[in-house]
Amino acid sequence: MRKAAVVIVSLLGFSTVCLAARPFAADTTRADSVVVVEEYTSTPSVPAALLQERLPKLQKTIPLPYHKTVHGFVDHFLFRKPSYTRTMLERMPMFFPLYERLLAQYNLPDELKYLSIVESGLNPRAVSHAGAGGLWQFMPGTGRDMRLYQDDYVDERMEPVKATEAACKYLRDLYRIFGDWPLALAAYNSGPGTVKRAMRRSGGDSFWTIYDYLPKETRAYVPQFIAFTYVINYAADHGITPEAPDYPIPFDTIHVNNYFNVVTFAKQTGIPVSDMQKLNPHITTGVLPPYTRNFMLRVPSDQFAYFERHRKAILDSASRMPNVMDHILLADAEGVQYDALKQVQDNDRFSLSRLSAQQPTTLLASNAPILSDDEPAPDDVDEVLVQKPKKITYVVKKGEGLFRVAERFGVELYDLKKWNKLTSNTVAVGQKLVILSDVGETQAEALADQGTSKATKTKSVAARKPIKTRYHRVQQGDTLWNIAQRYDGLTIEQLKKVNKIRGNALKPGQKLIVG
Repeated sequence: MRKAAVVIVSLLGFSTVCLAARPFAADTTRADSVVVVEEYTSTPSVPAALLQERLPKLQKTIPLPYHKTVHGFVDHFLFRKPSYTRTMLERMPMFFPLYERLLAQYNLPDELKYLSIVESGLNPRAVSHAGAGGLWQFMPGTGRDMRLYQDDYVDERMEPVKATEAACKYLRDLYRIFGDWPLALAAYNSGPGTVKRAMRRSGGDSFWTIYDYLPKETRAYVPQFIAFTYVINYAADHGITPEAPDYPIPFDTIHVNNYFNVVTFAKQTGIPVSDMQKLNPHITTGVLPPYTRNFMLRVPSDQFAYFERHRKAILDSASRMPNVMDHILLADAEGVQYDALKQVQDNDRFSLSRLSAQQPTTLLASNAPILSDDEPAPDDVDEVLVQKPKKITYVVKKGEGLFRVAERFGVELYDLKKWNKLTSNTVAVGQKLVILSDVGETQAEALADQGTSKATKTKSVAARKPIKTRYHRVQQGDTLWNIAQRYDGLTIEQLKKVNKIRGNALKPGQKLIVG
């Protein structure tokens, strides 16, 4: 028994705003990790020795070290919030098969599936106070960058298959930047720029060495991930088991064109509105707008036969738009803003044809199609002459870490580790590193001389040709978005303008100016 302990806890939120007039409104369950400090007495605690024994057994790819903060979260979710842990166990059958399949598809660690618990509590309709939404809590701008369509009626951040695929791509990109999973997870929470600044200020190259320089929420984020990895795997040993597991609903699909009222459709077919919401969490208002084209609406299989028998009458009823008069306000339950339709079409940064381009997807089913990660480059992408990178040998100087060396030569930590077959971010003074870089030999010498005295360095650099242009060679799977993320202060628009790119696709081997 722990008698007087101060434990940092993150309340993932247990209150929901009920919007009876909008049955498809997003769930405003607390999804972002607000760090709170609670002090309490006489709270049971998992023995530290037991955690230290079990965590290494769970570790696969991502490190799961014991830490007092991790211990505090384990105790919190086992003894203070066992009902929340039970809810997570009940929701797992609904989403974990999807996560496991997509993580394997992208060759990512299977244990990343626990991250969605920290993000959203496995609630696909969760929206944070900052506006992040869905199982993986994408902010609106990031969601659009990851090609998740959003308007007043449809939000693909809440569509489990597409959002999970986007999360896999984003996590993969972050790992390529940092070459370290705890740092990649911290960047998923606070952004890569925040983590890079913490590394510069602290001189550290791991999550725990930059811990004190991170925002409070991010300091709690990785420990929560570790804690949930333990809690989910050992909940039964602590007397917590699921009581009512939630499973996917078998479904068929129908194509929707033009206006469509999902609530009316549910009533006409005898389908519970909750089932339609569960199958179509990305429909945010209960209606689809008049510009909808080829939207794949999921319908429970056990009611599909009835729908087929009465297809015309049901579709006629669900497709009938309410009469709108200029002097009458629309009912709030409909949530339709007809006057704003053209403005949405004109202002949305992505064409509304994204709705018509949707392909049938099978929610959480083993045969759900995976969108291709490599898109063919359009004809309007400029060809850039590819030059073979130069091989440079660099000797690590006192006070330098792997991150500093990578930053100095403008290469990624992931690539630097790969070139030198390193398994950690630790390097020794005097260690020789192989670097494949676009800089010339004289520029490389100037960079190497940066470890000497200030006077010598100034003279050396002044005597040589200054470094004017920084390049990035496009790798398989690179996008404009993830390239811009790797270079602080660079936007997609700037990247496209300076490289005269008119489309959004890139070709492997393409050489881009990034600074």
